[in-house]
Amino acid sequence: MLREQGRLAFRAERDAETQGAWPMAAPSHQRGHRARLRTRAAISFAALPDYELVELLLARSLPRVDIKPIAKALLARFGGLAGVLGAGVEELKTVAGVGPRAALDLKLLHEAAVRMGRGEAAKRTVISSWSALLAYAKVAMAAAPREQFRVIFLDKKNQLIADEVMNEGTVDHAPVYPREVMRRALEMSASAVILAHNHPSGDPTPSAADVDMTRQVVEAGRSLRIAVHDHIVVGREGVASLKALGLF
Repeated sequence: MLREQGRLAFRAERDAETQGAWPMAAPSHQRGHRARLRTRAAISFAALPDYELVELLLARSLPRVDIKPIAKALLARFGGLAGVLGAGVEELKTVAGVGPRAALDLKLLHEAAVRMGRGEAAKRTVISSWSALLAYAKVAMAAAPREQFRVIFLDKKNQLIADEVMNEGTVDHAPVYPREVMRRALEMSASAVILAHNHPSGDPTPSAADVDMTRQVVEAGRSLRIAVHDHIVVGREGVASLKALGLF
C-alpha cells in the first residue's frame, strides 16, 4: 500500500511539473537541441549564455518539456542567474512550468555553492581569509529576495564556529534583537561575531538603522566580552563593511 501511494505521489508531482509535456517523448528537434547543448557544454561551459545553462539544469527535472521559454522566464523574473539560484523554492514555483522537482534541483545547486564558499572561509582564521568570507557572503545572500540577518560566530582564535540565519524579513527589513545575538553567542561559546545582512535592492550602502543596530549589538557584547569584528552589508552591487567605513 505504501509503495503504491509513493508511486501515485510521484506521478502526480511529475504530471504537475510537465504541463505541456508530450505524451511519449520530446519531438526530434527538441531532443536534438538538448544534445547540441550537452555537446557544447562538454567542450566549454563558457560558450553557453545563461539561459542555456539554466536549460541544461532544467533538462534533468523536466525531460519532456520545451525548457527554453522556462529558462528565459526564470532569468527575466529574477533578474539573472544569481537571482534564479538565490530565489526560494516557493518563488521559483511561481514561474510557469517550474514545479517542486525543478525548483528543488535549482536550490540544490545554490546550496552546494554556499557550502563550498563556507568551506573555503572556514579553512583558516576568518580574519586572515577575509576575501573568502566576503565571497561566501555574496554567494549566500546577494541574490536573496528578502532581507536576512546572519551571524558568524568565532572562537578565541577567530576560527569559524557556525554561521546562522537568525532572522528573515521583508524586501527591506529583517528584525534584529541584540540580546538574542548575544544569547546565541554565549550558547556557542563564541568570543567574537561578525554580523551580515543583505539589501535586496542591490545597493549595499548601510542605512542609519543598520548603523544604530550595529552599535546596539556592540554595546550588548561589551559587558560579556564578546567582540563584534564587523557588520557587512551584501548587495548585488558589492559588499560594504561598517568597520571599514568607520561607522562603529
